[in-house]
Amino acid sequence: MEKSTIIGVTAGIAAVGVGMALKGADPHALINPAAFLIIIGGTAAALFNAFTMKDLKKFPTLLKIIFAGHKLKSKQEILELFVSAAKTAKSEGVVGIERIANDMDDPFIKTSLSLVADGFPEDFIYETLESEIKQMEERHRSGAAIFSQAGMYAPTLGVLGAVIGLIAALGNLSDIDRLGHSIAAAFVATLLGIFTGYVIWHPFSNKLKQISKDEVELKKMVLEGALALQSGASSLAMEAKLQSFIPVSERRLSQSKE
Repeated sequence: MEKSTIIGVTAGIAAVGVGMALKGADPHALINPAAFLIIIGGTAAALFNAFTMKDLKKFPTLLKIIFAGHKLKSKQEILELFVSAAKTAKSEGVVGIERIANDMDDPFIKTSLSLVADGFPEDFIYETLESEIKQMEERHRSGAAIFSQAGMYAPTLGVLGAVIGLIAALGNLSDIDRLGHSIAAAFVATLLGIFTGYVIWHPFSNKLKQISKDEVELKKMVLEGALALQSGASSLAMEAKLQSFIPVSERRLSQSKE
C-alpha cells in the first residue's frame, strides 16, 4: 500500500470539505450529479480522444501502482547481489553466474546476468540493456502523460460546467428565490475540475514519473554491475563501483572479502 497516496487524497478531500464549512459554504452542495458527469465523464471522453486504446488499457495498472506501490529491489540488495556474483565468478566461473541468473525472478537482472554468462562483449551488453531501459522510460512516460493530460482537461471542463450551470440559472430568472442557489451550484463543476486536476491528476502523474526515475536508476545500477562483472571485477571493486549509487548515509560497512 502506497501510504502517501492515501494520505494525499484523504487530506485533499478533507481540506476542501472543512474549508467550505469554515467559509460558510454548504459541503452538501458538492453532491451534484451533473457536475460530476461533466468533469469525470468529460475528462474520460477527452482522454479517449487523446490516446489510443492500447495506451488507455494501462490505466487500471497505473492506478494500482499509484495506490498499491511498486515493489522494487533496494540498491543495497542489488549491490550485495553483484558482489556475491563477483565472488561466485571468481570461484566457479560463468557456470556460477548462469546459476545465479536462473534463480532471479527480476527479468532485467536475469537478462543482464545471462548476457555476462553467455560471454557477450561489453559493447553488446551495454547497448542491449541501455535500449531496454530507454524503452521502459518511454512506456512510463506515456503512462504518466495520461494523468498529466487529465489534469489539463479537468479544470477547463470545470469552466464549461460553470457556464452550463449559469445558462440554466439565468434562463429561469423568474424564480428569484432559487437564483442564488442555482448560481452557487453552477460553480461546483469548476471546484471539482480544479480539485481533480491539481490535487489528483497532476500529482498522480508526478508520482508515476518519480517511480519511473527510481526504477531507471536501479536498472542503471544493474547495468553497471553487469559491465563490471563482464570485465572480471573483484568483489571489492564491484562494491566500490556500485556504492556510488547509494547515498553515503545509507551505505553499509564493507563486508566483502576476496
